[in-house]
Amino acid sequence: MTEGAPTRSGGCLCGGVRYEVRGNMRPIVFCHCSQCRRTSGHFVAASACAIQDLSIQRDDTLRWYRSSAHAERGFCSRCGGNLFWRPDSGVHVSIMAGTIDVPTELSAVAHIHTSDASDYHSIADGLPAYAGRGPDELGTA
Repeated sequence: MTEGAPTRSGGCLCGGVRYEVRGNMRPIVFCHCSQCRRTSGHFVAASACAIQDLSIQRDDTLRWYRSSAHAERGFCSRCGGNLFWRPDSGVHVSIMAGTIDVPTELSAVAHIHTSDASDYHSIADGLPAYAGRGPDELGTA
């Protein structure tokens, strides 16, 4: 756990999954890849933290789905809440921003995988937009 960093909590709609982050969180990145779109119904807004800074407080309904050869996604099996994206590297976990309790004190910084974005909306918020994953400091969704 990161010393002196804020503590944030969050969870799914039904409360079957609750978590706490004791450490720094990455600013919000909007991911437009087809997997994020299909699991969320739109593009994903996600933060991230070091894996050791995430503590699952309640996991009654937490399930993991292997969504690719290199990552899995955590969701609530009762309400369907899309909660986490975890790469096999085990360094960090992405947390869907809408599941973080307010105030989050986070802000959005970029759009990634815009070459895979759907055709029904345009990105016009002035944030940097990257066709792929963007600079390494952004991390991934």
